[in-house]
Amino acid sequence: MAPTRREFLQMAGFSAIGLALPVLPSLAWARTGAPAAGVSAYPAAPGPLPARKAKRWAMTVKPGKCRAGCTDCITACHLEHNVPAIGNPKDDVHWIGLQKVGHVFPAEAHPRLPDTIRGLSVPVLCNHCENPPCVRVCPTQATFRRPDGIVVMDYHRCIGCRFCMAACPYGSRSMNWRDPRPFIRKINQDFPTRTRGVVEKCNFCEERLARGILPACVVACKEKAMAFGDLEDPCSEVRLTLDRGLSLRRRPELGTGPQIYYIL
Repeated sequence: MAPTRREFLQMAGFSAIGLALPVLPSLAWARTGAPAAGVSAYPAAPGPLPARKAKRWAMTVKPGKCRAGCTDCITACHLEHNVPAIGNPKDDVHWIGLQKVGHVFPAEAHPRLPDTIRGLSVPVLCNHCENPPCVRVCPTQATFRRPDGIVVMDYHRCIGCRFCMAACPYGSRSMNWRDPRPFIRKINQDFPTRTRGVVEKCNFCEERLARGILPACVVACKEKAMAFGDLEDPCSEVRLTLDRGLSLRRRPELGTGPQIYYIL
């Protein structure tokens, strides 16, 4: 049924008000169904501290400092980001995990490798590569690289094609094969939950950096085995750590330019 003259004038008035208002990011997303590529889909709530900024975020990890059996970094990350605990390896979703040195660095594994190194459990997460293959293959720009180097996901744009999972040589992405929400013990209201058919991964805690807070895994590590900072800042903890000795990156020969540096 066609609108009456009164209804038409009311709709025209509301449209004029909408045009007069500034277009906020959230309103722009509502109109288009998704934010523009390169823009975070979930702007963080304002925090008590100024946002942390960097030219190039990076992380260093010292597995030798990790306490045996410790999973504090995993627990903190998964609680912070509503990662489901499904308990089924087939449907497992992880942002950070532990793997043995031989698996993480196959080129460095050899029979004479000391047992103290061979037995280390190494924290592994998205490497936020300089040249991320996952970004190149995504048909919807659901994953993209920010100017500060963080490779993030826009869950609104993800269509679950899993091209990014196939392209990532580190196995850093997980697919939600089922609705993850029933498997979240306590939902963090400050971070969105996902849906079935969406890929997810570590985001270097971009939402915490926007509130001036370091990544959850770094804060949770009592042994200070993880450091986070600006790779371009010679005074940052990351640079100071790297300047003290030899570091390894996962499969750098692939040309991806991983930005997680391991000190063994």
